[in-house]
Amino acid sequence: MQKALALENLIANGIVQREETSMEKEIAGQHRRYFSLADVMYFAKKGCEAVAEDEVTQRFTSEELLSWNLLSRTNANFHRVSWQLTTAWVTGILIRYCLLVPFRVKHWLSNQVQLTCAALGVRCLSGLVQFHNRENRPQRGGICVANHTSPLDVLILASDGCYSLVGQVHGGLLGLIQKSCMQTTQHVLFERSEMKDRHLVRKRIREHIADKAKLPILIFPEGTCINNTSVMMFKKGSFEVGGTIHPVAIKYDPRFGDAFWNSTKYSMMTYSFNVLTSWAIVCNVWYLPPMVKEEEEDAVHFANRVKAVIAARGGMSVLPWDGGLKRKKVKESFKEEQQKKYCQLVTESGFVGSGNVY
Repeated sequence: MQKALALENLIANGIVQREETSMEKEIAGQHRRYFSLADVMYFAKKGCEAVAEDEVTQRFTSEELLSWNLLSRTNANFHRVSWQLTTAWVTGILIRYCLLVPFRVKHWLSNQVQLTCAALGVRCLSGLVQFHNRENRPQRGGICVANHTSPLDVLILASDGCYSLVGQVHGGLLGLIQKSCMQTTQHVLFERSEMKDRHLVRKRIREHIADKAKLPILIFPEGTCINNTSVMMFKKGSFEVGGTIHPVAIKYDPRFGDAFWNSTKYSMMTYSFNVLTSWAIVCNVWYLPPMVKEEEEDAVHFANRVKAVIAARGGMSVLPWDGGLKRKKVKESFKEEQQKKYCQLVTESGFVGSGNVY
C-alpha cells in the first residue's frame, strides 16, 4: 500500500496535489446548515493552491512528462529513486551537453571561425573591400567561379562567405594543417596522381554539389593569376559537371597596391612582402546572378558566356588565350593551326597566285 502511494506521488503532475472535484461539489457534499470557523481554512487552502500553481499559468510552460526519459521535463522525483537512475541521469546530461551539442554546432562554429579569421586577415592587409549585390551570393550546392588575380582572392571571398575548395593533398606541416581544417570543412582534395584524372575530378565535384547541405565550391577557371586587366580562357572542367554557376567579378584598384602575383617572377615570400608593404588592398566584388547551361550548349560556350559576364562587370577585356602559356611553351598543334589560318588568309587575299609570289 505504501509503495502504491509513493508511486502515485511520483507520477503526480504538478507541485500541488489537488482534489478531482470542484469547489461547489465539495461544499455541497458537506451537508452542513451552519457556518463553521473551519470553513475559513478550506477557502484559505484553495487560495494558496491558486497562488502556488493556478490552472492557467501552467499551460504556458512545457508539459512535465510522466515517464522517465532522461529529459529535464521528467518528474524530478524520479531522479532520487535509486543511485542507478541517478547515475543514468548524470550520464545523460554529459552525453547531451558534452557530446551532442558540440557535434551539432560544429559546422556553424567552424563557419563563424572561418569568417572571423578571413576578416582579420583582410584587416591586417589594410584591405578595403566593397561587396555588391549580396543577394546573389553563392548558395549551397552550387559552384562559384571568379577571375583570378592573387591568392588574396580566396581570403577576400572567404571574409564574406564560406566555401569549399578543390585542391591537392599535401604532406608535412602543410598537410597537418590541411587535415586539421578537413575536420570541420568540406573541401574536395585529391592525391597528386588523381589530379590528372579529369573524370575523377568531375565525379567528386558532381557528388559534392549534389548534396545541398554542403558549402558551394570556389573555383578559378583560369587556372593561374592574371594581372586584373583581362579575363583569359576558362577551362571547361567546372562547366561540365552541371549544377548552378555563381559568377563573381573581382576588380582591384592598383593605385594603392598591386595584388597581382607573378609566380614566374616572384616567390611567395617576395610577393607577401610586397603586399605587406603596400598602402592598402582595395577592391570591389560583384556577385552576379546565377547561370545555368542552356539546352544544346556545350561546356566551352557556357564557359565563354560566364567569362564574358564577369569581364563586362569588372571592366576587363576578354582574351581567348590559355593562362597556362605563362609557364608552358606553345603547343606545336597550336602553331600549325595558326600557320594554316595565315596561309588561308594569304591565299584568299591574292598574295599567292598569278605569278605573284611574296
